[in-house]
Amino acid sequence: MDYLDHLRRLSIDAEPRPGAPENADSPSVLDDKERALLRLAALVAVSASAASIRKDVDAAVSAGAGTAEIIDVLDVVMPHVGRPRVVKAAPRFAVALGIDLDLLADGA
Repeated sequence: MDYLDHLRRLSIDAEPRPGAPENADSPSVLDDKERALLRLAALVAVSASAASIRKDVDAAVSAGAGTAEIIDVLDVVMPHVGRPRVVKAAPRFAVALGIDLDLLADGA
């Protein structure tokens, strides 16, 4: 299925074709790392739980994303989701990445 047909099916909330495996109609030009980083951005947008963020941080790392790329997601989404959501998500990202939260204190 080409991307235009896929977009049309999404726009009308069409059911997958009978017998087709889930996501079989989802042609993707994104690699696993890009998909994982996009999922993290979506999790920030919906104020996801720490467990959800941890799961997708692990997936991003497994797909080859580095710590800097994962943290950069927070900067990229901030103008779109707002600072409060990013502030809420940042410690969850830190824990998922194994970063000691005490190291984040500014010492003031």
